[in-house]
Amino acid sequence: MDNFFNYITKNLDPEEVDIWFRVNNIIPEKMELYYDFSFSLFFLIKSTYLGNSENSNETKVEMTEDDNLKHFEWCWNKILKNFKRESITFEFEGEHREYFFNLFQEIYYNQNKDVIRNSIDTFFIDLFNREKPFTQVDLDLIYNIYKTLDKNLTL
Repeated sequence: MDNFFNYITKNLDPEEVDIWFRVNNIIPEKMELYYDFSFSLFFLIKSTYLGNSENSNETKVEMTEDDNLKHFEWCWNKILKNFKRESITFEFEGEHREYFFNLFQEIYYNQNKDVIRNSIDTFFIDLFNREKPFTQVDLDLIYNIYKTLDKNLTL
């Protein structure tokens, strides 16, 4: 139990983190690009989603899983086109798409609490911030996002 608690809470020594980034060939500029991609996708999902909300002042629209999938696909296509206009091309299909769909399905589409939905931007900002202390779980998340997008970036 102590190992798991340390895994999710113990800040790593900054030198260890730097070594980890070098060993895993994590390039700061690409990390910034992948942050931009992740955050842009989230922002588009958030700003265009018509689904469930805790706020009783808003119109309640019940979205099905199929609606959520269609919304995600629309956002995914739009983000890929936006990046392509900047000469940054990602494959349309692949594990990166599946990874992000599953991530947003779990933490956004299936989430009923607005406070959690509205904290996702902070999650991405904190996760990719090289100036803050990292835990091992942070590094694992960065690694998954980075390597998944890196495999599907076409140069």
